[in-house]
Amino acid sequence: MNAKPKNSVQDQAIDALLELLADREWTDISLQDIAAKAGVSLAELRGAFPSKGAVLGGFAKRIDQEVLKPAPEEIEGQVARERLFDVMMRRFEALKPYKAAVRSARRGLMTDPLAATSWNKVEVNSAQWMLAAAGIKDSGPYAALKAQGLAVIFANVLGTFLDDDDPDLTKTMRDLDKQLRRAERMVETGDMVQKAVGPVLSAFNRLIGDTRRRRTEDDDAAAQI
Repeated sequence: MNAKPKNSVQDQAIDALLELLADREWTDISLQDIAAKAGVSLAELRGAFPSKGAVLGGFAKRIDQEVLKPAPEEIEGQVARERLFDVMMRRFEALKPYKAAVRSARRGLMTDPLAATSWNKVEVNSAQWMLAAAGIKDSGPYAALKAQGLAVIFANVLGTFLDDDDPDLTKTMRDLDKQLRRAERMVETGDMVQKAVGPVLSAFNRLIGDTRRRRTEDDDAAAQI
C-alpha cells in the first residue's frame, strides 16, 4: 500500500497561516509562528516563500485555481457582466470556509499601507485570471485598467461577503451585481469618450508627425548649405 504523499512546504505554510488567522490577528503572526505551526524550519519556509504576505498570496493563488478548475460553461448569449458575475461568485463561494482567516487578514492589511499596496498587486493578478475565465479580453491597452477595476470591485464586495451569513450569499450577490452594473456604465461612458476624442487625438498625432518631418527636412537642408 502506497503511503499518502505529504503536502508541499508551500501547502503546509498556507494551511498554517489560515489556522493562525482564524484565532489571531494578522499583525500578531510572525514567520516563526507560521514555520512552527507548519512543522517546517525557517530555512524551508524561506525557500518556499519570501515573506508572510507571499504566504497569503499563495492562498489567493489556491483560491484562483479552485475557481478556474470547472470546465468552461456555455457563455454564448451572456453579456460580459453576467459571465463575470458567475466567475466572481465562484470565488466568493470558494472563500466561504475561510471567512475568519480572511477577516483577520483584511483587518491587518487595512492598517498597513505598505502591505496593502503589495496585496493590491496580488488581487490585480487574480483579477486578470478572473477576466480570462469570464471570456473577457485580458490583454491590450486597457487590460491593466480592467484588472485594477475588478480588484477594486472585489475589495468593495468583500466587506459585504464577510458579513453575509446567508448560505446562499444573497447580500453578496446583490452587492456584486450592483458594483458590476456601475462598472459597466463607466466602461460604456469611457468608450463613448474614447470615440469622441479619438479623431482629435489622431489629428494631433498627424500634426506632431508633420511638424517633426518638416524639422527633419529643414535640418537636412541646413546641413547641405
